[in-house]
Amino acid sequence: MFTMSEQKSPKLNHLIASLGDSDLVSSRWLQAHGYSRSLVSRYVTSGWLVSPARGVYLRKGGRLQWQGVLRSLQEREGFALYVGGRFALAMQGYEHYLRLGEAATVTLYGSTRPPGWLSQLAMPDRFEFCGKPPFDWPVPDFTADTQKCQLLEQGLKRQEVLSGSGAIVYATPERAILELCDDPASAVLAYEADTLMQSLATLSPRRVTELLRHCNSIKAKRLFLALADRYQHAWLKRISLDGVDLGSGKRVLVPGGRLHPTYQITLPRDLDEHLV
Repeated sequence: MFTMSEQKSPKLNHLIASLGDSDLVSSRWLQAHGYSRSLVSRYVTSGWLVSPARGVYLRKGGRLQWQGVLRSLQEREGFALYVGGRFALAMQGYEHYLRLGEAATVTLYGSTRPPGWLSQLAMPDRFEFCGKPPFDWPVPDFTADTQKCQLLEQGLKRQEVLSGSGAIVYATPERAILELCDDPASAVLAYEADTLMQSLATLSPRRVTELLRHCNSIKAKRLFLALADRYQHAWLKRISLDGVDLGSGKRVLVPGGRLHPTYQITLPRDLDEHLV
């Protein structure tokens, strides 16, 4: 048994050097890279690693932050998960419900569920898995080798959002608002999406067009377009609906609501009263 005062082995040195202040590493990853359970147990006993939840580890002095946790999931653990929807809009300054100092609910989208240990981490922020995004693209690989252009084609981008925590992949506003519009139908969804749409005056018409063509949620597309029509942002006149499937018949978002004449989806009759 070695102790904190003893010289670290090259194997331990390599592991510690690869972990940033907020990076996590799972038992699965450690075993796949030659770190046996007994060796990891010795690292924990000696204080080089700490375990914030069963089956996952931080280096000595590390701290739990959602940015570092997500980066570890994307780049080290290989999970096809990214920040989208409501929280992606919040972190880019479009969400007025996120108050300074409040704990966040980080909305994750992807093709696979996150590992069980994610919900066991003792941190103020929590993660909410929202399932597969409403697009016909397969969720791409989020390793460091994934090119920026590959991500942007799908309305995704990689960027550092907290100094020192490394870059993470998240949805652009164009993609995030469509993901939000795919939430379960309700008046609350309409109010929230409408408030956000009011502030989305600088969306990319090219990106919106491409996302609409690849979006497989009729409700999300109709709600997005009906709300955009309310505010007549400049980008709306520059998008093309060629190749965009809007389905047929009416869509009831709110029972007893007002039917949008163009996009045939019901919106709350008191929508204007909820603007702030």
